Amino acid sequence: MRTLTIRDLPDSAYRGRRVLVRVDYNVPLEDGRVADDTRIQATLPTLRYLTERGARVILVSHLGRPKGRWDEAYSLRPVAARLSELLGAEARFVPDVVGAEARAAAEALRDGDVLLLENVRFLPGEETNEREVAEGLAALADVYVNDAFGAAHRAHASTAAVAEVMRQEGRPAVAGLLMERELTMLGKALESPERPFVAIIGGAKISGKIDVIENLLPRVDSLLVGGAMANTFFRALGLQTGRSLVEEDRVELARQLLERAGEKLVLPVDCVVSGEAKPGARTWLLDRDSVPPEGMILDIGPKTVATFREYVDRARTVLWNGPMGMAEIEEFSHGTVGVARALADATARGATTIVGGGDSVAAVQEAGLADRMTHVSTGGGASLEFLEGRTLPGVAVLDRSDDA
Repeated sequence: MRTLTIRDLPDSAYRGRRVLVRVDYNVPLEDGRVADDTRIQATLPTLRYLTERGARVILVSHLGRPKGRWDEAYSLRPVAARLSELLGAEARFVPDVVGAEARAAAEALRDGDVLLLENVRFLPGEETNEREVAEGLAALADVYVNDAFGAAHRAHASTAAVAEVMRQEGRPAVAGLLMERELTMLGKALESPERPFVAIIGGAKISGKIDVIENLLPRVDSLLVGGAMANTFFRALGLQTGRSLVEEDRVELARQLLERAGEKLVLPVDCVVSGEAKPGARTWLLDRDSVPPEGMILDIGPKTVATFREYVDRARTVLWNGPMGMAEIEEFSHGTVGVARALADATARGATTIVGGGDSVAAVQEAGLADRMTHVSTGGGASLEFLEGRTLPGVAVLDRSDDA
C-alpha cells in the first residue's frame, strides 16, 4: 500500500480550495527571529506546488512545549515573518488556531494565499489528540496535507485525528512532498537498498537505539557503532572503560548482540580519552584496550575514523544516526566530523547517504556538509521510530492506494 501525496490529486482539488497543511516549524528562535530556517525551507516545494495551483494554504504547526497554555515566547509570529521572506510573498499570521479569528482569516484567503495559524500546542487538546480540536482544524479546509515528518510519530490532533475527521467526511488527507521524500528515502534504505548497505549508529545509550539495531542487523551488510553506546559493547568484551558512560544493565544484551552479529558489527579500535567532559580539556588518543581507570571515552579516534571510512568507501547505501562522541564540544567532535566527511565523499562517488537523528543532523550542518548528503532527515524522533520498524501515526491515517 502506498501513501497518497499531493501529486495524486488533480489540480482541480486545489484551485479555489482551502488546504490545511501540517508543517514542522519547531525551529529555534533568538531575539524574536528564526535562528535556523532549515525546517521552513524544507516545506517550500510543497507550498509552491499548492500555491501555483491556486490553493488557499492554511499552515498549522507546533513550536516548543508550551503545555497547552498561551505563551508569547512560543508564538509562531517570527516564523511567519521568515516564511514571508523565503516565499517572496506575505504569509499572513493569525494569533488563533480554531477560533473565530482563525475561521475569518481562512475564509478571507484568495487563490495562492498562505496563512499561518498560531502554535497548535497552545490548545490543551492538541497533544491528547482530542477530536474537538481536530474538528476545529478540519472545519477550516477542504483538503488535509501532512508535510511534518518530524511530528509524524506523534498521535496528536493536528497529525492524526484531523486526518481521520477529513477522511470520514470524504475529504482528502495526503502527504506533502517533504513527507513523501522522507518516506521514500528511509523506506528504500530499509526495504531495497543498493548494496553494500552500511549503517552507522551512535549516541549515548544502547537502550535508546536497541530497536533500531535489532531492526537493522538483518538488513545491513555492516553495522558500525560509535558514541558512548560503544562503551557498553567494550564492557561486554571484557575491556576496561574507566569512568566512561556504560549501561551496566545492558552489558549482557550487548554481549548477545555481538555473538549474533559476528563480523557484521564493527566497534571502534581507538578512542579519545579525557579526565573531563568539558571544552579545553586535555585529551589522549588511546587504543580501546588501554583506557585508564580515571579516563572517560568521549570520541572515536583517528584509526577508527579511517576504518569506518573504508566501509563507507565500499558502500552504495549509507545510513547514519547518532554522533560518534560528545560532538557539541570541539575536542570530542573530530570523530563525528570525520564520519560526516566520509559520507560526503561517498555521495560524490554516487552512493546514497542518509543522515537522521537530531544530533547527527546538527553535526553535518555545523560542519557545512549537509548539502553534500543525499538526504538529511528533518525528523529526529520520527526517523528513529521509522528505523525501528514502527508505524508512524501521522502517516498511517493518510489516504492510501493499492498500487505500488
